Amino acid sequence: MRKTKVAVNGNGVIGKRVADAVSLQDDMLLSGVCDVSADWRIRVAASNDYSVYAFDEASGEQMKTAGIDVQGYLPDLMAASDIVVDCTPKNIAAQNIEHYKNAGLKFIVHGGEKHETTGHSFSAENNYQSAMGRDSTRVVSCNTTSIVRTLTALKKAGLLKRARGTLLRRATDPWESHLNGIMNTLVPEKDIPSHQGPDAQKVDPELDVITMAVKVPETLSHLHYWNVQLTRNSSREEILAAFASSTRTAFINYSDGLSANNAIKELMLGIGRPYGDMYEVAMWEDMLKVVDDELFYAYVVDNQAIVIPETIDAIRALTDLEADGSKSIEKTNSSLGISGSFFENML
Repeated sequence: MRKTKVAVNGNGVIGKRVADAVSLQDDMLLSGVCDVSADWRIRVAASNDYSVYAFDEASGEQMKTAGIDVQGYLPDLMAASDIVVDCTPKNIAAQNIEHYKNAGLKFIVHGGEKHETTGHSFSAENNYQSAMGRDSTRVVSCNTTSIVRTLTALKKAGLLKRARGTLLRRATDPWESHLNGIMNTLVPEKDIPSHQGPDAQKVDPELDVITMAVKVPETLSHLHYWNVQLTRNSSREEILAAFASSTRTAFINYSDGLSANNAIKELMLGIGRPYGDMYEVAMWEDMLKVVDDELFYAYVVDNQAIVIPETIDAIRALTDLEADGSKSIEKTNSSLGISGSFFENML
């Protein structure tokens, strides 16, 4: 079997998860991870027997001083790879793409970069085919991924007319809570729509979606509330069936004690997910309500994990590893333990 050699540039919140996920694929080979830091994160990568590369000589010297075996620098890693997944902080990837282009290397960036960086924004269940064979794509942000994933399910069922959502956004990533968090306040985003709605339209211009967002004093996840105008009167059963058609949406219930995002995080830890990650949209089944042609629902998004399966599928699409998007999704889901139900393997 041909294996695509994947480089990960940036070993932070997303990068370490992408590296772990790539290592689980039987059609991919992790050629190495690259970073500028010699702190505990790159030490973990080295302890996983990942080949470690430094971004430049200065960072390389810091890593060597810290006792890390450095295999080379970014150009060396690119030379050993078929594609690079850039997981560097916001706006840094846009500066790196010239390196990738000059090396004739396919590349993936994430939602912190603008759509124009690649000219294509990716969500596996919506537009896998249009990414096939491209030189680059952008896996959209965590919130945008959830929006496209859920609205695509309704669209495919012929039920979606327009959607209006309010996002309660975590203040910062959990590991940076001591640096950039907020306390005892809520911070509404000034602009309506917030950027997530227009960003979803970069994936699918047909989506009639408007979002509003509020930053809240917690870091575990995002919470979305949605009001959707349907194309016709519908039933709760029909809506649930439409959402269930997405293998990356899983239902949760208050009756299971899952009434808040911290409880959901504990569930992920309890079922053995690495880092307590949740790749799925966790939608409250017993909260969902249909009134004639109006739909109301809410769900939770793991800001650190939801884009990981999308990134794996994007690698397959860009490198022509799999022509059938549904087969790629199935393979990725199997490798990451995504089954459509959090309780399937517990019964």
